[in-house]
Amino acid sequence: MIDVDSGLFTVAVFQDAAWAAKGLDALRHAGFPPKRSRSSRRTAPTRRACSRRRSAPVGDRLDISGVGVVLTKGRLVDALQGGAGDLPKLGIAATIRRVGFQPHDGRIFETLVARGGVLVAIRSEPRAADALAIMHSHGGGNAAIGAWTGRV
Repeated sequence: MIDVDSGLFTVAVFQDAAWAAKGLDALRHAGFPPKRSRSSRRTAPTRRACSRRRSAPVGDRLDISGVGVVLTKGRLVDALQGGAGDLPKLGIAATIRRVGFQPHDGRIFETLVARGGVLVAIRSEPRAADALAIMHSHGGGNAAIGAWTGRV
């Protein structure tokens, strides 16, 4: 199947870093390139320790309105930042339309990450339904495919 770089994301929020790692491993095992999957999570001693044990780069620290300080990396963050880099001051709910979701979806993601959840995003439109099923079956709650870009 041809992999089209469309800018749409499939996302899910996992209860913690361990569950997110299982979801990311399942995505990789299913043939999703690691460079297309990214995560964002609040900082806490237990989450930093988990990241160190997995020897994965933790990414950048951002203080996001409505969430707090998060460790994050990847294209989702770049897309949410926009040209002005306004993700920290506006928050996830206000910037989520840039990647195909409605603001109410963003409020859910924002609330779950603020409570300690780990947001995982994969960019691969041709296999979005596969990614959604994998993340959901491996503990990803509120899994959804961004579909509104250019339609609202």
